Amino acid sequence: MAVERRARERARTGMKGSMILASAVSLLTSLAHAAPDVDCHIGAYRLSDGSVIDLAPQDAPGLRYRMFDGTTGVLRAAGGGWTGTQGWTDHPDGKQFALGACGTGELRVDDLAGRRIEFDVTETRFRSRGVELAGRLVLPRGNQRVPIAVLIHGSENSSALQMYSLQRLLPAEGIGAFVYDKRGTGSSGGTYTQDFSALADDAVAALREARRLAGDRAGRIGLQGGSQGGWVAPLAASRTQVDFVVVSFGLAVSPVEEDQQEVELEMRLAGHGPDAIAKALEVTRAAEAVIMSGATSGFARFDALRTRYRGEPWYKDLRGNMTRLILPLGEQQLRAMASAYHLDTPFHYDSMPVLRAVKAPQLWILGEDDLDAPSAETGRRIRALAAQGRPFTLAMFPGAEHGMTEYERSPSGERVSTRYAAGYFAMMRDFMRDGRLGASYGASAITRPARP
Repeated sequence: MAVERRARERARTGMKGSMILASAVSLLTSLAHAAPDVDCHIGAYRLSDGSVIDLAPQDAPGLRYRMFDGTTGVLRAAGGGWTGTQGWTDHPDGKQFALGACGTGELRVDDLAGRRIEFDVTETRFRSRGVELAGRLVLPRGNQRVPIAVLIHGSENSSALQMYSLQRLLPAEGIGAFVYDKRGTGSSGGTYTQDFSALADDAVAALREARRLAGDRAGRIGLQGGSQGGWVAPLAASRTQVDFVVVSFGLAVSPVEEDQQEVELEMRLAGHGPDAIAKALEVTRAAEAVIMSGATSGFARFDALRTRYRGEPWYKDLRGNMTRLILPLGEQQLRAMASAYHLDTPFHYDSMPVLRAVKAPQLWILGEDDLDAPSAETGRRIRALAAQGRPFTLAMFPGAEHGMTEYERSPSGERVSTRYAAGYFAMMRDFMRDGRLGASYGASAITRPARP
């Protein structure tokens, strides 16, 4: 997760979308990278039954829709109309979509009419550690005080201003959102980095800017971070005053431990025993040494282990988070890519002292089936903190993986996400609103802090 994210990381942008006061319409229709025939439809819509659907850009042609209940899919223009597919699959979703002409702010989903939701939107630029960052505050229309969540990115290098759907889904549910392009991405300055300390300082600056722009409308304010943001959000919360922290599919172990836990889990799921796992971890540790050196040393041991084990039955199943990046590469290829590994990643980062130091209530939302960020040890650590009476709540969703998506298996055996876990978005909304959760959210198992 620290160095690479699989294609499923794109799921996090559902939370996982310039410099003047702007109307909601201009915000939702001016995303430059969307194709001209679809960009005017980008936005959140209220359907006639009260539910919310958001249309967002995606890397491939078309639009990704997300509903607050977790239903998601892709809309593509076809034959003068629109067709939808379920999740990230190619299966027809069975829904009938009709999008109004550009400028009307209308759509229809089956027999439900929808209208674009208007927000109070302020575009801004602010500074952190000498770098100018681009941000956006999105509030529900009106003058009332509202909770505000500052959305902290994962390890992706895409523009959060363009891609994050939570910047609209949350305001549609009464929660303000502040979204910003992290340094070195999108419209922000600086150089892309995985230095958690620098990223935490940027998050603190973003929260300060959100408070400034919201003024009297700012109620509870806190941080929401997914994936790599699970390291950054608590660190930022330890440096400023916040009312809540929400971590989605994040980790309470180090990036190196993440890589090793992923290798062990993948090997075990492939049916390999302790001896094979031990050998796989030998290769993994050697690969990590190469990456941690910035691809400047450690080649000899790494190559020797690859040569020794390449013919063994388990080797084809060796992947991991960092390991897979360099497993097929020769020394010259690695040396040529050395600059790509100079990202200031704190590979042995220990988040536990930070988690213990943060006073604000924290909600950790994890998927039991997460391969990219294996959740078992992180879940154990968060439960232990909750058992000590610290303000930690853990929600573990069975059958959910990275991005909090449920999945099916393709004919080749690969996981293909079908939807977001039911209750995931509602859980975040409720915790941000008043710090309390209801009795149940989908199939999640909830561990609440022990009473003193």
